[in-house]
Amino acid sequence: MRRPAVAGQFYPLQPQKLLEELKAAFSGASGGEPLPIRGAVVPHAGYIYSGAVAAEVYGRLPERETFVLIGPNHHGLGLPVAISRDSWMTPLGTVESDVELADALAGSILEVDESAHLYEHSLEVQIPFLQARFSGFKILPIAMGLQDEETAVEVGEAVGEAAKSLGRDCTIIASSDFTHYEPQEEARRKDAQAIEAILRMDVPSVYRAVYGQNLTACGYGPISATITAARILGAETGKLLRYSTSGDVLGDYSQVVGYGAIAFV
Repeated sequence: MRRPAVAGQFYPLQPQKLLEELKAAFSGASGGEPLPIRGAVVPHAGYIYSGAVAAEVYGRLPERETFVLIGPNHHGLGLPVAISRDSWMTPLGTVESDVELADALAGSILEVDESAHLYEHSLEVQIPFLQARFSGFKILPIAMGLQDEETAVEVGEAVGEAAKSLGRDCTIIASSDFTHYEPQEEARRKDAQAIEAILRMDVPSVYRAVYGQNLTACGYGPISATITAARILGAETGKLLRYSTSGDVLGDYSQVVGYGAIAFV
């Protein structure tokens, strides 16, 4: 059992308060009909900062057997690309991992290593959004410490092919914030270049934008792996559902963090 590491920090510890905050996030999203989403990008900041942005994706997700969650490893613990087979607990209950899909992937570039997930918030904060919308689903958490282009593509291909060969009805979700702690105008300019490449599902261009702009997005590897897997599962294009920054919430535009909600359909 993987117990919550950031409940009470990134989101409320009490179930009722958590449900109220999720309700506020979904009501702050623009809504709309469900989309045939095979992959997505969502932020992972505290819910008060990025919850409404994340809810743009979660509010339009179709029901799936499994949601594959791919995020950066902020703590550097464990293996370079680590799967979790544990059940994950949040204040809203427990979600099982897709052990069959995990076992199909283990032994490739991905290996099972629970230590990589112990303190990592980027995947944990996604699960209550899924619990608020669905029941009976499974997750497959993947933490990426290595984020180079070759690794990201290999991870995406492995996930996409394994899901396809098992006939798994799933959506891949990349957890990433965009620019960190730069002035609003600069953050928006840099993020727009990366997002344009992401919407085209063009992985080499994503890396050119990241390296060329010195982009401080923390999950460009998970985003690129998700693009690769989503293509294998039939996605053809990206759709930007929302972009905002922490400055839009706080009113301080001197040092902002960028948040994007993107669906691959």
